[in-house]
Formats: sequence, structure tokens, C-alpha cells
Amino acid sequence: MSSTFLLWKTAHILSAAILFGGGIVIASICWFGYRNALKAGQIDSLRTVLRFTVLADACLTAPAVFFQAASGHVLANSLGWPMTGPWALAAWSLFVFVGLCWVPVVAIQIYLDREARRLPNIEALPSRFHRWFRVWFALGVPAFLAMLLIFYLMVAKPLPPI
Repeated sequence: MSSTFLLWKTAHILSAAILFGGGIVIASICWFGYRNALKAGQIDSLRTVLRFTVLADACLTAPAVFFQAASGHVLANSLGWPMTGPWALAAWSLFVFVGLCWVPVVAIQIYLDREARRLPNIEALPSRFHRWFRVWFALGVPAFLAMLLIFYLMVAKPLPPI
């Protein structure tokens, strides 16, 4: 294997780790921050957590998503694997599914952030705010499960590449 291929592969693995690990950390901070802010009645804490969530997704998750797609394509081409083979179709289908979950999550995060910033206190949060937060969480569960399947495909390669 060429050193260029190994560099791409290493960068691909690192960006997958950033995507998955960063996603879990961002989601955990948002979830626990939301729960604690409600319990303590602190709108400023909630605003801080939501602002961090939006910024972290923009700075960590978004670049990792785009790099995963680009590096995955480069690696498959380097190995001569067609994009229409069983392995690639499974991996890309899961990747698209994760993206279909993630795009609304980003929109919800931005909505929650803006909503928390415009209200004077925790008690003023409307019921739709809490409903959207539950939707945000619910979308994350299948996305993370699909990411685990992508990791499995990357490591085990249970399907033929061609």
C-alpha cells in the first residue's frame, strides 16, 4: 500500500472518530445540560449549552461529514471498488440515512437556540420547545445506530466490494 493511501485511510478513520465521538459528546452535553438547566431553572445555562451545541456541530461534525464522504470515495476508488458494489451501496445508504437524520437535527438545534435566547426565563419555554427537543433526541438514536453499522462495515467488510 502506498503512503498516500495510508495517509487517506488514517485521515478517514480519524474523521470517523471525530464524527462519532464528537457527536456523542455534543449530544450528551446538550442532553444533560438541558435536563440540568430545567431542574435548576437557569435559562442562561440552557442558552450556553444550546449555543455550544450549534457551534460544535458547525465546527466538528459538519467538516467531518464532508471529509468522510470525500475520503471514503477516494479510498474506494484507490482500491478499485465500484460505487455500485454491495459493500459501497450498504455503506453509502447508511451514510445518507445518517445525513437525513442529522440535517433536521441541525435545524432543530438552531431553532432551540434561538427560542431560548428570545425568552426571559425557563418557565417561558413553550411546550413545542420540549417537543422539538424530544424529536432532536429521537433522531439521534437511529443515526448513531447507523453509524455503528458503518463502523462494522468499515472493519469487518462482510459484503463483497465488487
